[in-house]
Amino acid sequence: MDINGIDHIELYVGDARQAAFYFGTAVGFRLRGQGGPETGLADQRSLLLAQADIRMLLTSGLTAEHPASAYVQRHGDGIAVVALEVDDAAGAYAELVGRGAAGVTPPRTFTGVDAEVVTAEVGGFGDVLHRLVERRGDRTEFLPGAVESLPAGDDDKLLAAIDHLAVCVPPGQLDGTVAHYERVFGFAQIFEEHIEVAGQAMNSKVVQSPSERVTVVLLEPDTSRRPGQIEDFLRWHAGAGVQHLGLRTDDIVTAVGALAERGVRFAGTPAAYYDDLERRVGPVDAPLDRLRDLSILVDSDHGGQLLQIFTESMHVRRTLFLELIERRGARTFGSGNIKALYEAKERELAAAGATAAAAAAEGVGA
Repeated sequence: MDINGIDHIELYVGDARQAAFYFGTAVGFRLRGQGGPETGLADQRSLLLAQADIRMLLTSGLTAEHPASAYVQRHGDGIAVVALEVDDAAGAYAELVGRGAAGVTPPRTFTGVDAEVVTAEVGGFGDVLHRLVERRGDRTEFLPGAVESLPAGDDDKLLAAIDHLAVCVPPGQLDGTVAHYERVFGFAQIFEEHIEVAGQAMNSKVVQSPSERVTVVLLEPDTSRRPGQIEDFLRWHAGAGVQHLGLRTDDIVTAVGALAERGVRFAGTPAAYYDDLERRVGPVDAPLDRLRDLSILVDSDHGGQLLQIFTESMHVRRTLFLELIERRGARTFGSGNIKALYEAKERELAAAGATAAAAAAEGVGA
C-alpha cells in the first residue's frame, strides 16, 4: 500500500457558507465545487475550496442526525477527515482493516464522464477519520456525481500545499497513537521532543509516511507539570483532534503580509527575539526588520532553515488554527519549533484574557 500524499481535508462546520467566506476572503481560497441533497449528498451541504495543491471540503449537516452535526456539537468546527491519496482504495482499505484499523465506510465508486474516484474510510485518532482516495482519469473532478465542479479561475497561490497536521492527544495516548500509525499505516517516527515552557510541559513525536508526503505531529500534555494549552485544547475540543494545520508557502513574507492585510490575525513575537536570531540559526536570507514586523519565526535542522508563523484561532472555542511555513532545506522541525508555538499560543491566550478582563471592568464601571 502506497500513501502518496494528502488528497484533501474535510472540516465539519456549523455553517459551510460562513466558513467558506472566511477562508476565501481572508486566506485566499477559491470555490471549486459544491454538493448537497440535489447531488446525492443527503442531509448535508458541502463546499470545496482550493488553493494551489490544497483542497479543503467544508461540510455542514442539514439535520441533527448527520455526522457533521454531531461532530460540531461535540467538538466545534474542526478537521474531521484527513483524506489520503492511494493507488488502490479497495486494496488499501482491506489491508488497513487487516492490520487493525477500524473499518468505517467500505469502498464506494463515484463515476463521471471523464473521471472515476474510489473512496473508503477507516478510523484515525479520536473522532477523525482517514478517507482513502483513488483517482482515475480527470483529476480535476473532485467527487463525480456528488460534488459538482465549478469553473477553475486563478487563485492567489500564496499557499502551496499541506505541510503537516498537528494533533493533540490525551495524557497517556501518545505512544499508543505513534505505534498505531507505525503498525497500521506504515509510518515511521522521525522526531521527538520534550518541551517545557512557563511551568507547563508536553511531549511531542512526529510520524511520517514512507513517501514523506504525509506528516503528523502528535502532542501530549505532561501531567507532572501545571495544566496548560494542550489541556485547554483537549477540554475545549472534548478530546483528541487536529490542533493546527501547517500550510507550506514558497514566500512566507509575501503570504503573511497579504493575509494580515485581509484580516488574518497572527500570534505576535517579542522584538527581542530577533536580536540574536542569526547567532542562533545562522544567516537568514530575508530582511530581519521585515521578519520582526510580521512576527515570523526562524528555526533550523540538519538540512537547512524553516520560517514559520501561527495564526490565532478563528473559532470561538479557540481550537483549530493555521501555521504558515516556508522550508529552506529543513525537512523536519527545528528544536525550537514546538516551543515557539507554545510560547506564541501563551501570548495569544494571555492577550485574550486581558481583553476579556478589560471589557468586564468597563461593564462594571458603566
